[in-house]
Amino acid sequence: MFGKLEEVVKKHEELTGLLGSSEVIKDPKKLIEYNKALNEITPVVEKYKEYKRYSDDLEFTKESLKVEKDHEMKEMLLEEMRDIEEVLPGLEQELRILLLPKDPNDDKNVIIEIRGGTGGDEAALFAANLYRMYCRYAERNKWKTEVMSKSEVGVGGLKEIVFSIQGQGAYSKLKFESGVHRVQRVPETESSGRIHTSTATVAVLPEVDDVEQVEIKPSELKIDTFRSSGAGGQHVNTTDSAVRITHLPSGVIVECQDERSQLKNREKAMKVLATKLFEMEIEKQRSEVESTRKLQVGTGSRSEKIRTYNYPQGRITDHRIKLTLHKLDAFLDGDLTEMIDALITFDQADMLTNLAG
Repeated sequence: MFGKLEEVVKKHEELTGLLGSSEVIKDPKKLIEYNKALNEITPVVEKYKEYKRYSDDLEFTKESLKVEKDHEMKEMLLEEMRDIEEVLPGLEQELRILLLPKDPNDDKNVIIEIRGGTGGDEAALFAANLYRMYCRYAERNKWKTEVMSKSEVGVGGLKEIVFSIQGQGAYSKLKFESGVHRVQRVPETESSGRIHTSTATVAVLPEVDDVEQVEIKPSELKIDTFRSSGAGGQHVNTTDSAVRITHLPSGVIVECQDERSQLKNREKAMKVLATKLFEMEIEKQRSEVESTRKLQVGTGSRSEKIRTYNYPQGRITDHRIKLTLHKLDAFLDGDLTEMIDALITFDQADMLTNLAG
């Protein structure tokens, strides 16, 4: 580990020097590239310097103990040594985590799909609850949300909704939300007070920054326009502004009807299509890795039950990490930080274990 850290420190020094050179200052593209690279490794270098300070202090204290004759001074040095020895393992663990391979998509915005599963109207209502939950979480992080397409159910639920969340590190925080979410509660229409179980599926995809990054041949697309069934007033309902795009080789179908303009709907639909095709390519690569390392935190498969929301008991249980929180109301209002932090920590620990093995 320490050999790698020395390499990172050397790279940090090189980049710092390059950013001060006249050649780079005159080249905005290089300036952005080097600044980004520097920002990525700066936390590692700062943590390593902190570790080195404590490590050097420990060596100095040990040497001092060898020659110190005064009893009281020896006791002080021993206490100082114990304090440093308590701090060092934590710093070393933080360094190991900082050196873990980074997911290249962590800084990306996300596109989230929520679909009502088993449970009819109750599943659609739960899908709407989840949509609001993620919107509230986005608000807490000062992130922007934008609906791409939605299909509503008359009872106030959502058959399905596709929306984007734009914000720094959105994918790194939300990527473990993919899977089947299960709710246990008494529906308002249930007169006998019997608890029903319903589900909704969530898929979290890293948004493609530039559609052109993904090769999509126009000849492989079937594009249909139709009248929007959503809100938007008379104009939306009387013109073919909604767009449905079918990618023929993969069979992926996307649609967008949230905008009044057909052009804007087409742009949004193309972004969703590019994101889905990009995710399919990531899944191919991921499956190769998973053959040697099975992510215990979950594969993100839509068929995998990841979490239960139990209304009578006011609890949320994540089945992947066996964590139960008793704060359902706050959780559904977007207070997801404790759960998300626990999922990230679990995944980091899993990666460290596999690297050690």
